[in-house]
Amino acid sequence: MSAVGAVGPARTWAVVIPGERYEAERLFHHDTLELTGLGGGLRPGPGDPVLVVRDEQPPLVVALGRVLGADGVEERDPDDPQAEQDEAGALAVTYTRQVFDAPVPADRLALDGPVTRVDPAVYQELAGRVGPTPERRNYLVSLDLPIEAGSPAEAVRLFWAYVQELGPRELPAFVAPSDDELAMQAFVLGVEANQDPEEDDD
Repeated sequence: MSAVGAVGPARTWAVVIPGERYEAERLFHHDTLELTGLGGGLRPGPGDPVLVVRDEQPPLVVALGRVLGADGVEERDPDDPQAEQDEAGALAVTYTRQVFDAPVPADRLALDGPVTRVDPAVYQELAGRVGPTPERRNYLVSLDLPIEAGSPAEAVRLFWAYVQELGPRELPAFVAPSDDELAMQAFVLGVEANQDPEEDDD
């Protein structure tokens, strides 16, 4: 019987994302993950739960998700470094929990390729270590750029041009809880970054 679309209880899986794709997922919010170039072999079916794993030693669980149907993603993700590969091996996953900023080590996870069948007990253990989604709160996020322009409208156009060109890989974004602006932190590449040059010189 084919592994895709088989009738029965949901099976549990691990899907691997390479380091460069992991970085892209950390920089921009996505509700779904589309992986391409996976080749043949056993494949999850729609609704199967998956561990999204970073390709490291030991493996790191960076998200939980469920497999979507073949038409679950309407367009190819431009941040996918594998996007030029054969779409015959595409797999779409909707995220149910993301822990890109605090990956969970998965020493017991034995991977044998980009898609691996996982024992349900191992899946439950790792999913339990990921934990529930934390309570959401309001944050203030800002981006300040000094821009020389001939008018306010031109300054706004230049602002968006710089944001589009430089993006989160080069521009620091400042974030603070909405009820505690003194706790503001700068983030570059999705992680906290020190913006005080005097501290850098120490």
